Amino acid sequence: MKKSAISVAILSVSGFSTQVFAQNSVTLYGLIDAGIQYTHNSGGQSSQISMTSGNLSGSRWGLKGSEDLGGGLATVFTLESGFNVETGKSGQGSRLFGRQAFVGLQDGQFGTLTAGRQYDPLTDLVQPIQGDNFLGGMFSTPGDIDNADNTARFNSAIKWASPSWAGLKTEWMYTFGGVAGSQGSGQTWSGALSYGQGPLGLAAGFMHIDNGNAVLSTRGTTTSDSLFTTSVNDAYSSARSINIARLGGNYAIGAVTLGGYYSFAQYVPDASSSFTTAQKYNTGSVYALWQISPVLTTEIGYTYMKSSGDSSAKYNQFALGADYVISKRTDFYAVGGYGHASGDNGEGTAQAVIGSTEIDSGKSSQAIVMIGMRHKF
Repeated sequence: MKKSAISVAILSVSGFSTQVFAQNSVTLYGLIDAGIQYTHNSGGQSSQISMTSGNLSGSRWGLKGSEDLGGGLATVFTLESGFNVETGKSGQGSRLFGRQAFVGLQDGQFGTLTAGRQYDPLTDLVQPIQGDNFLGGMFSTPGDIDNADNTARFNSAIKWASPSWAGLKTEWMYTFGGVAGSQGSGQTWSGALSYGQGPLGLAAGFMHIDNGNAVLSTRGTTTSDSLFTTSVNDAYSSARSINIARLGGNYAIGAVTLGGYYSFAQYVPDASSSFTTAQKYNTGSVYALWQISPVLTTEIGYTYMKSSGDSSAKYNQFALGADYVISKRTDFYAVGGYGHASGDNGEGTAQAVIGSTEIDSGKSSQAIVMIGMRHKF
């Protein structure tokens, strides 16, 4: 992404004297993604036409910067705010900087250590080789129950990201639950590893989310944003914890990139949960991306998810999309998806939900078509 950069000199005031200590680079950037969407089967109704925001990329604006401290060490920060183009309201629960807000230190030899509200290591290292990284959430897990399309971000997080060692990278994150008398309540920890060299990309990671000690806090008091946004996993919002493992790979053959990922998500109950048997989700997804020309990209994908344990449901999902770039900062896109569900979701008959669109169909099938544009600044 090309960004408009503003470089300013930082003045440090000590007593009554002013001195210039270092050069601070600050970048203002953003992205606006708006479209028109047709949904067949939404909330039990047969059709819906609406304006949508953030279809391929979440609309946002942000500030990021660094200060050279010398000896290869630098201070870094990011403040990023999501918003809804339809209404102008802030996203991520109306947070001012709901997408990201962190500060840290970066060293070319030892990596980057940051603290604040951040993405998890699986989002940073595994998601970039998944299908949804290219043409949006329709190429992701139904209901995003495994955070494959980064529905959740994490508060109070300490994260270390390694430099690249001949294409190999690793990240580790821990979040502080902050509940008195229960250090583990609400905490999240995660780690991931990736390798990229030439046409090959591989990545894998694991994450544990504690959903809150129901004795010392309210169930759902956690450092993670909620993953309970649709009927796919809504029956398991009282889970004690969530375990997620995800791995993927892709390979470029000329203008065509072939890839896929597998994920396992487990919702674990305790005595305070409304269910007694751990609920498990196994998901497999494959895609093919074709860079037809420097300005035109197409993608096709298929996702299959099966749940087991407390309940059993199957989800089949197909997606197709294209993106056309008209300038360095503006593109137009068209994406469509079809999903079908069968079995039981823990609350009743399973409903089709396409990717991370977060629209309960109220039926066993659902189709979505959207067209839109993105502008980056």
